[in-house]
Amino acid sequence: MTEDPRHRGHSRIGSNVVFLGLTSLLTDVSSEMVNAVLPLYLTSIFRFTPLAFGVFDGIYQGTSAFVRVWGGLLADRRRGRKQIAAVGYATSAVCKLGLLVSGSVWAFATLFLLLDRLGKGLRTAPRDALIALSSPADRRGEAFGVHRAMDTAGALIGPIVAFALLSKAPAAFDAVFAVSVAFAVVGLGVLLFFVKNRRGDEGEAPAAASFRAASTLLGIPEFRTLVLLGSVLSLATVSDAFVYLVVQRRANLDPSLFPLLPVAMALAYLVLAIPAGRLADGLGRARVFLGGYGALAAAYALLAWPSAGSIALFLSLPLLGAHYAATDGVLMAMASRTLPPERLTAGLALLTTGTTLARLLASTLFGAAWSWRGPQSAIVFFLCGLTAAVAVAAVALRARS
Repeated sequence: MTEDPRHRGHSRIGSNVVFLGLTSLLTDVSSEMVNAVLPLYLTSIFRFTPLAFGVFDGIYQGTSAFVRVWGGLLADRRRGRKQIAAVGYATSAVCKLGLLVSGSVWAFATLFLLLDRLGKGLRTAPRDALIALSSPADRRGEAFGVHRAMDTAGALIGPIVAFALLSKAPAAFDAVFAVSVAFAVVGLGVLLFFVKNRRGDEGEAPAAASFRAASTLLGIPEFRTLVLLGSVLSLATVSDAFVYLVVQRRANLDPSLFPLLPVAMALAYLVLAIPAGRLADGLGRARVFLGGYGALAAAYALLAWPSAGSIALFLSLPLLGAHYAATDGVLMAMASRTLPPERLTAGLALLTTGTTLARLLASTLFGAAWSWRGPQSAIVFFLCGLTAAVAVAAVALRARS
């Protein structure tokens, strides 16, 4: 029989959530060390143009979409959510090692970066399903908030480590990649030795492992609404990498300080993730979710402001963190209540596939808009689209409620 998380006196949300958070923390230190230097690495070492980087970033963010549903289906079919997540974490660790040995060959470097995203695609839905199954239904917002806070602590530490390494040895990207491998391996160890698999209810039947079976989940009206809204909102969202490039260029920031830009975002996310989850459980998840996109619109308004000074530009970063705190885990908590337990992983994978593919297209469009009219005009374009998307989401979620 599955252990009831409510009977674990030492935690309101269960130790499994904490160990999953620790796994994500260590893995995010590894990933964000790379992501923090990636825009600078590709645009300075390999001379990527904004359009080329936009296409790459879209593919980089979207690559995981191609395996998310498949991984979710396989995890539900075998009820081996921990095992599928472990394969994803292991794949990312190996790819970090591959990135280290690829040298200055851009084809190998980009190949390993894309394979790393495949690993992320495999692990995300099984991990989120484990969080949902390891916590009481009325505390899932808080559980996802705790996990996202720990995950974001890694996203905060990673850029700082990368900055420390590059400040000692400028352009020593190999050192960043080497330390990244070590953190990825330790994170995988925590998952393997401390996280317990969760199978849901005692009578949970194995789900049919087919894309057709997964697509039937879109027949659930509430879930379908969340998939559509999440995708539309993601289509109007600028990639974080482009936000950092806009801030760096408009503020004339020294390139050596570039890895610190994600720190301001991650710090706000870390501080607000748990309060946002608890607020969503109490006040209403849809309200907090929409509020998060309001924070994102405010960030874009600062970036689009023609006479914005450095302080205004830097304020956009904590607003970006507030957006993630109020939307990322909250959306997963909203979706988990609409899905049957035997299809939980596949459903969450379907949702994140839709949002990831939308981000792929959004990144490509932003890169094209930047090349055509410049970064500021591109931000204005996306701000208008986001405002319209939030208005549609508010009407749809109100009707759903």
